[in-house]
Amino acid sequence: MPPTTPTMAASPYASRREIFGWAMFDFANQAYTLLIITVVFGELFTTVIVGERNDGYRLANFLWSLALAISYLLVVISAPLCGAIMDYRAEKKRFLLFSYMVTVATTAMLYFVEPGYVVLGLVLIVFSNYAYSMGESFIAAFLPELGPPDALGKISGFGWALGYIGGLLAAGFTLIVLGEATADNFERIRWVGPFAAGFFLVAAIPTFLWLKERGVPKPHGVSYRQIAQQRILGTFHELRYFKDLSVFLVSLLFSMAGVYIIIAFAFIYGAQVIGWDESVRNIMFIIVQVTAAAGAIGFGFLQDKLGAKHTYQMTLALWVAAIVAIWATPALTEWLNQQFGWQWQAQHLFLVVGCLAGLSLGSSQSASRALVGVFSPLEKSAEFFGFWGLANKLAGVLGIVMLGVLQTLIGLQASILLCVGLFIAAMLICVGVNERRGREAAVAWKSS
Repeated sequence: MPPTTPTMAASPYASRREIFGWAMFDFANQAYTLLIITVVFGELFTTVIVGERNDGYRLANFLWSLALAISYLLVVISAPLCGAIMDYRAEKKRFLLFSYMVTVATTAMLYFVEPGYVVLGLVLIVFSNYAYSMGESFIAAFLPELGPPDALGKISGFGWALGYIGGLLAAGFTLIVLGEATADNFERIRWVGPFAAGFFLVAAIPTFLWLKERGVPKPHGVSYRQIAQQRILGTFHELRYFKDLSVFLVSLLFSMAGVYIIIAFAFIYGAQVIGWDESVRNIMFIIVQVTAAAGAIGFGFLQDKLGAKHTYQMTLALWVAAIVAIWATPALTEWLNQQFGWQWQAQHLFLVVGCLAGLSLGSSQSASRALVGVFSPLEKSAEFFGFWGLANKLAGVLGIVMLGVLQTLIGLQASILLCVGLFIAAMLICVGVNERRGREAAVAWKSS
């Protein structure tokens, strides 16, 4: 499978309707990310379903991190294999549909997880988060087909931004109708699973109506196992040619380890370390979604002007600042009150920190997805995004397990500084990525 001279035409823009349909999957699945993993069910699981147990929630936090780590490990094993099969059989849309239906079904079943039903909760989180995470890779594999490389930043940013708007709507309903994640409110808040499932089910319909399957299936008669084995072995060999993609995936492993820690523990941190009121938690819902959408859109356009690599590096620097601010919030609040005679509470300063975290979240996720799209040949987009999914979820396994173990030893607040080291490592590794060379490699590649 030798490279040729870079004469392959760039992908033309897809129709606006198709791009919108693609982005609606981000809109739809954000209800799962926000309500189940980041905010409501994570807090409900740790504080109510498992409970405090006189250990400062350390067992509860560890079990939560274990469930997420197992689901991400399953993605690590299967994402590249599924990507290879989807490219060969031109079945990206079929695989996407299957992951979507499994996510909807298992998320709805979270209604049956009551206080003390720890094992049931763990099992359902493992399966729902696995199916959701596979769907992330499947939908991302369509990105290189939606426009030329120089436009992928804003297309990816549009998807992420629309996703955060979807999360804002889902969160608004939860705050108004379902209330807080407490034992006293359990009979209402237990409906968060069915609601997130229903939101995902309905909002993703435009994706399956308008998104096109452009791949051309190869001849049948070869089993899925043979396809996966042959294609994956070939791709591992070819990664020597896609050097910049390979280096970037290593950088992504470190950066996404930090991001997944924040996604899984940010609102748990707010409840356990900051000790926020329900009203402040509700405001944080809104702040994170709005600033993340702004970050995805703004940095998406910036990426197409400055380059994906430089934009990605900027988002990592933002993350370092955000993590230090998260860790320092209690002490900084006390210092400000002493110096200026204020009477601020840590939860109020934490809202300011939330703006920085939201910008970092939206911009970094959009930039990393777009950069993989730039480095991916069209004929191998699903397979390469399978490796993107592998790097993402292996990062989730490593980051969440490290945080889960570390917080049992030194507590959650000090453990959050682990993310600073992860983001700095990602920045240093990414120095070795040459974006221009990576683009040329993607354009020049042709299958034999």
